[in-house]
Amino acid sequence: MRFSSLTRRDCLQLSAMAAATLALARFAPAFAAETPALKPITKRIPSTGEQIPVIGLGTNQYSVETPEEMAQLQQVLETMRAQGGKVIDTARGYGRSEEVIGELLAKMGKRSDFFISTKTSIRGDFGDPNSDVQKAFDRLKVDKIDLMLIHNLHGLDTLIPALIKAKEAGRVRYIGMSTSMDSQYEAQMAAMRKYPLDVIQVDYSIANRTAADAIIPLAQERKMGVMVNMPFGGRRDAQTTTFGRVADKPLPAWAKDIDATSWAQIFLKYVVSHPGVAVAIPGTTRARHIIDNQGAGRGRLPDAAMRKEMERYWDTL
Repeated sequence: MRFSSLTRRDCLQLSAMAAATLALARFAPAFAAETPALKPITKRIPSTGEQIPVIGLGTNQYSVETPEEMAQLQQVLETMRAQGGKVIDTARGYGRSEEVIGELLAKMGKRSDFFISTKTSIRGDFGDPNSDVQKAFDRLKVDKIDLMLIHNLHGLDTLIPALIKAKEAGRVRYIGMSTSMDSQYEAQMAAMRKYPLDVIQVDYSIANRTAADAIIPLAQERKMGVMVNMPFGGRRDAQTTTFGRVADKPLPAWAKDIDATSWAQIFLKYVVSHPGVAVAIPGTTRARHIIDNQGAGRGRLPDAAMRKEMERYWDTL
């Protein structure tokens, strides 16, 4: 998921210059050494009970071409696998992302080590919904897809029957739909009540908690897993995005109580500690960020009281 112009790299640079600031760059190497001692946290997909690691990977920046770019992204996937992560989220609307993921997994020979989530097209009239679904298999170069979502509700009523058919045939293991905008919440909840879905994807972060008001509780009621996109706040103004607002601030004293050693881990631990959330999919193209992100999926998560404390802290910034 794209961030604003003030990126995590900017946050690291600003933090390094601030007195008494615990710079993010200090913690990723330290965490890498500690990783083997901490077991990845997993959560259930309600419809089956299958456990998946709570921190995955978003790939909307994976539409690359050159061998050098492909090698860098392969390093990201290899690093995530070594850290215990497995959920990869992609989409037809992310340019070459599906094809890149398919090519890298084929090269690595590790398809079974990953949980692949993708999405249907965000444009077209969907005159042949079965063909639209097939394109995902062709681009990913796989025979089975773990999760297929209707992207931002586009073609929902036309495409859902095709997804149900693919699931019944054993080609798709789980089906659902996604959104990343508040304006679609009502339509998404109506579809959640109408269709037999396994997973929904929605935007949620400490900076944008609207989904916790109704959509996530409805998913819990309907026994649907929740995958969170934009866990770092997404496409927001530099002054209000998560990293932008903490760029010159040290980690709070309570960070150690949830085993968080960076702001990224604080933000991610907040998201995946919600009882209704199964997995968050922060996007990155850097192996060092994968190590940092995966650190949020180990150690202790905030309990209800700590979540309230984190919200109070954020709201005072």
